[in-house]
Amino acid sequence: MSEFYYSRYPNVLERDRMRFNLLWVFLLGLVVVLPTHAQVERGKAPPDALGIDKDKKEVRVSDYRGKVVVLTFWASWCGQCLKELPILESVQRKGGKERIQIVAINSDKERSDYLAMRRRMRDFTMAMTEDRADRSIADQYGVTGYPHMVMVDKQGLVAFTHRGYSENSLGRIVDEINVLLEE
Repeated sequence: MSEFYYSRYPNVLERDRMRFNLLWVFLLGLVVVLPTHAQVERGKAPPDALGIDKDKKEVRVSDYRGKVVVLTFWASWCGQCLKELPILESVQRKGGKERIQIVAINSDKERSDYLAMRRRMRDFTMAMTEDRADRSIADQYGVTGYPHMVMVDKQGLVAFTHRGYSENSLGRIVDEINVLLEE
């Protein structure tokens, strides 16, 4: 508004300043209060915990040191995840368990949904785990959407990350896995 308006109506100027200041206080409060998601960084070790397997055993990244490890966070309601999992299963079979380990970490809220999907994928050779009830493993990896993939090299360091899935990205993902296998 123009200076003329504010000079004619000084109370409006004071009211607008107060609204502006309240807006800033509110936005600053959001920054402080909103939870933050951790992020895994390329070249650094990822969090070790990967959830619980079907035998109720804790699975860890360090269990697979010396292998390429591909982690994918998924949920039964995620259509893209259900497209990605069979492809990763194929990668697991072709690459061989001695060289590569795929770990699919489920983040379903309802355990029954996860168990139903496990039954449908009973012939899969990849490791399948279940995140903790508080989804703390997904949080440690900075998962904000599904699927979420993290590739770990043979030394146990994060090499690549991918959020989402599309058939267009499949070639790049396979190339990255091949680079890690050749190292």
